[in-house]
Amino acid sequence: MRVPSRSPGRQPAAPIAPARRVPATSRRLGAAPDLPAYRAAVADLLVEVGALADAPSTAARQVLLDQRLREPAIAAVLDATPQGLIGARETLLLEMARYQPSARSSAQDLTALVRIYLLSRIDVLWWRDSQSFLTDDQVRTSTELVDLEWLRRRGLVEFCYQEQPATVLGRGMRAVQRRLRPGAAPHTAGLLFRRARREMIAYLNDLAREFAAVTPPATPPLWVTSLARSAEHQHRLRRLGYAAMVPSGHCLGWAADVELDWYGRFGARGALAGLLLARQEAGEINVVDEGQAWHLCLAPAARGRFRRAYEVEMGV
Repeated sequence: MRVPSRSPGRQPAAPIAPARRVPATSRRLGAAPDLPAYRAAVADLLVEVGALADAPSTAARQVLLDQRLREPAIAAVLDATPQGLIGARETLLLEMARYQPSARSSAQDLTALVRIYLLSRIDVLWWRDSQSFLTDDQVRTSTELVDLEWLRRRGLVEFCYQEQPATVLGRGMRAVQRRLRPGAAPHTAGLLFRRARREMIAYLNDLAREFAAVTPPATPPLWVTSLARSAEHQHRLRRLGYAAMVPSGHCLGWAADVELDWYGRFGARGALAGLLLARQEAGEINVVDEGQAWHLCLAPAARGRFRRAYEVEMGV
């Protein structure tokens, strides 16, 4: 059974919080921060950060961030996150001070690092009342997550993924496959945990169907490179040089990464990017351009609809 198509009358994200720091119960009653204004202000900030990207400009960057993060459009979002404006500012400055270029990282420069950090704070704002999966065992055993492989074998998963090899032999075989068939699949480590929230499965299935409908028949299906993670694994990725932000929508189970660059060889990258941005504009997801892959996080306002969609499709 198919997941119901997205209705044209989608609602914007539910009210989250005003800019002023007040008790959580009171914040929920306030007006939601203006996310389009936040994204536009972040885009303007990134232009200025790019102009101060060299090492001698460290002090100037800090002054710039001190000024721009206090602008109402940005402060309203950061102040509504669990860290608050001051905590978010200090974390960003620390991330920038520690930044080292890495081939593994989606943050190829300081500008990308700032973009990824600031736009991912929308995820944290949306799901601030959710509990993170702290350990790998929590991800593996949580009843809030479903085993993708069980569904895939029954033809109920419409997107592609590959698991991360667990052994030296498995990693060697993956390397051989890449040499024999370069470009046959995205160059990605794969999923450490093949588990996801029911709503995320329904959402990615819906996105995969729409992507298939707007691309040529030879285009491979939507490819998902990351889903739920533990905070333990997030810190592991950080030690390896990845731009894995903390806290993260992945550790809450509400985020996924989808491959973008690989679809350039099929002439479909622009189509997928367009679909993601259109869904963001409709209030369904938050999108972060991370280069090779794009990060998406489901909005709380869409949770109920895609939980119902999952139950319809799975017959539960």
